[in-house]
Amino acid sequence: MGGGERSMNAREYLGVGEINGPLVVVRGTGPVGYNELAEVRGPDGRARLGLILESADDLVAMQIFEGTMGLTLPETRVRFFGRPLEIPVSHEMLGRVFDGIGRPRDGSPEPIAETCLDVNGLPINPTAREYPRQFIQTGISAIDGMNTLIRGQKLPIFSGSGLPHNRIAAQITCQARILGEESSFGIVFAAMGIKYDTARFFIDSFEESGVLENVALFLNLADDPPVERLITPRAALTLAEHLAFTAGMHVLVILTDMSNYCESLREIGTARGDIPSRKGYPGYLYSDLASIYERAGMLRGCPGSITQIPILTMPNDDITHPIPDLTGFITEGQIVLERELFQRGIYPPIAGLPSLSRLMKDGIGEGMTRADHAHLASQLFEAYAHVKDLRALSSVIGEEEMSPLDTTFLKFGREFEEKFLGQGERENRSIARTLDLGWRVLSTLPRDELHRMTEAELDAHYKGNGP
Repeated sequence: MGGGERSMNAREYLGVGEINGPLVVVRGTGPVGYNELAEVRGPDGRARLGLILESADDLVAMQIFEGTMGLTLPETRVRFFGRPLEIPVSHEMLGRVFDGIGRPRDGSPEPIAETCLDVNGLPINPTAREYPRQFIQTGISAIDGMNTLIRGQKLPIFSGSGLPHNRIAAQITCQARILGEESSFGIVFAAMGIKYDTARFFIDSFEESGVLENVALFLNLADDPPVERLITPRAALTLAEHLAFTAGMHVLVILTDMSNYCESLREIGTARGDIPSRKGYPGYLYSDLASIYERAGMLRGCPGSITQIPILTMPNDDITHPIPDLTGFITEGQIVLERELFQRGIYPPIAGLPSLSRLMKDGIGEGMTRADHAHLASQLFEAYAHVKDLRALSSVIGEEEMSPLDTTFLKFGREFEEKFLGQGERENRSIARTLDLGWRVLSTLPRDELHRMTEAELDAHYKGNGP
């Protein structure tokens, strides 16, 4: 696994200069490559994998995946392998559970590897990318109807502490499918810094729904080394790249929780003495996140694709926090969970207005979803935005002072939240069902208030009694 096989040219050194948390510093090594793989053995003889973080003429700093407990300065042996961390990948990894760096966690033997790949991936020529245009149905109306997920897109979910992002992630995993295609569709699920009961929830959910055989889980638990957390999304994406670009599969990658990943990045950055930036995070947080998110997409001439849904919890529900702020710059939209909807018992509590899918316009319409989809979503956004303004006004003057039309809009807002946004955790809605529900809630409004629809669309779908 990664450093399992030793190179005859590997160099070994006895004694280290410094041990600081998960970091080990070795002096007098000569040139060692950045991100090179290393093996560390303490007095007990147990081998631990390490990764080079910094290399200079007179010292090398590395992070140890299994921690540094029991290591001593004079008796620690370090071996450099002269190559980056690689993991074995194969189609057999679907249906299995692994730890954060791809070692089996389910008690079964290691799958037979088809090849070994660098966890850092290979750069993709931007001119070789295919523009994402194909609709993915998640079965969740708030996503499919108003913030559509497109094959090859990276669309994060911005959540908060205590909100049901894990339940939504499990539901998407169980329900996501590509309409109109019979091609293989696999899911790579990477969880970072989660509790054991959360890991058990994911495994049980996938087993009960029957999708586990198409899911590869990479689980980094809360008590696992934080350093391993930095490799987990990269190991998962390495398998996804193999399945997509070698095996020709459509792959959905779900990464949760990216906030735990960033906390580990800050912890390691502090230990190695990096100059802190916003909120104490290292200045390279943007480029580090981009190295993960930009591994999604499609390649011209390749039938496979990688679609990515990173999930992060916003500290104090602050969408301007560096993690969601930088994530929003790199990705193509965001799904935002709203605490007010959650407190009112609406699931999934996906906010109607802050959520956005920038590629939605290219993956909906006639021949993909339905001809009225774009205008329907636009009309729902407009009407719900008006509802938010009216609710702010009614909190000042009282709902009884509102005009009959305003009262009708407030009724629409309740219908929209309860019947369109709200749905069961195991309710898998087709896109046709979602669009029909959208028309049903819009039909509570007078016809002449639906400014975004064409007359032909209103004649075909409007069910109200308004003028």
